[in-house]
Amino acid sequence: MNEKLASTIGKAARVARERLGLTQVEVAGRMDLSPIVYNRLERGRMLPSVSTLVRLCETLEVSPEVLLGHGAPAGRARARAPVRDEEPASLHQLTGLARKLDEDQRQALLLLAKLLLR
Repeated sequence: MNEKLASTIGKAARVARERLGLTQVEVAGRMDLSPIVYNRLERGRMLPSVSTLVRLCETLEVSPEVLLGHGAPAGRARARAPVRDEEPASLHQLTGLARKLDEDQRQALLLLAKLLLR
């Protein structure tokens, strides 16, 4: 295993995850990985497969170049998805939580949000 590359990917993943306001467990869940495996990846103890690297990029909204240490450092505006540049981390967290709700719960959350806007 290339320990330097594993460390680079892990550090970039941690920075990107924290920028999104996500926990390791949330990222692991979105990627269909066990939290233990994601933790090892983020600590630089393992290298992801190509398919896992692609899912990691999509989940953390960074390019492969950023995770591989060849792009702008994670956390800078360029590393973020252009549509979400101005969204706060709390909005990302709320979206992630809403995805876990069933339809009735989402409707209740929507109603609550509308009431808060009055």
